[in-house]
Amino acid sequence: MSIAVDNVTFAAGNTLIVNGISLSVEKGKVLGLLGPNGSGKSSLLRLICRLRKVRSGVVRLGGSDIALISRGDIARRIALVEQQATTDTQVTVIDVVRLGRTPHRGPLSSWSVRDDAAVLDALTRVGMQDRAGQLWQTLSGGERQRVHIARALAQTPSELLLDEPTNHLDIQHQLDILGLISKLDVTSVVALHDLNLAAMFCDSLAVLQKGEVVAAGSPEEVLTQELIERVFGVRAHVQKSSVHGRCNIQYMAG
Repeated sequence: MSIAVDNVTFAAGNTLIVNGISLSVEKGKVLGLLGPNGSGKSSLLRLICRLRKVRSGVVRLGGSDIALISRGDIARRIALVEQQATTDTQVTVIDVVRLGRTPHRGPLSSWSVRDDAAVLDALTRVGMQDRAGQLWQTLSGGERQRVHIARALAQTPSELLLDEPTNHLDIQHQLDILGLISKLDVTSVVALHDLNLAAMFCDSLAVLQKGEVVAAGSPEEVLTQELIERVFGVRAHVQKSSVHGRCNIQYMAG
């Protein structure tokens, strides 16, 4: 497994945020994390990349305990795309993406041809190569998310973690961003709210509730009418597709 979480617990003060979670992600696959606000999705992402320290349990990368891996090696291996960030600084698109090369460069090292190639490749993969010189402030929300992902890809990671990458985007940009992520040749863990988008683009799902995994498996296995009502508090009709094996969810009022 590329990422494995084994009975991991995390608390903030006396409040238990993540409670005995176990899950795994195969190399090159996309795992979607679903759950109501406060279910522990963002905290779990930060535990996987060691921005938070587990209280108990083990997070493994490629079979190695993440606690035994240096922070530098983690930064070169895992990229985290957090919820949409803003800045008042006058920076260009390429300035933002170049930040992704920081883990690969020593304090005294100069910018290299290899760095340039990684940045150009990242911009090209997200379709923003023609906007390299454009100011960050002039970009739309969807374009900014593409640049965030390009910065992450410039790290040349083997694992990519994304926290609500489609938050506040219109439906076309949501489809574009998740379509891009699903085609990347990296292992991805994506925290999402939209169940239909998760069913469309994720290879597997884990549903969290109050810091625990209450369901895990393929989208068609996990997204049942009973689970949606129990976890999210809404009634829904789940239609399975005979064409692509995925499911479509229609919510019912009242």
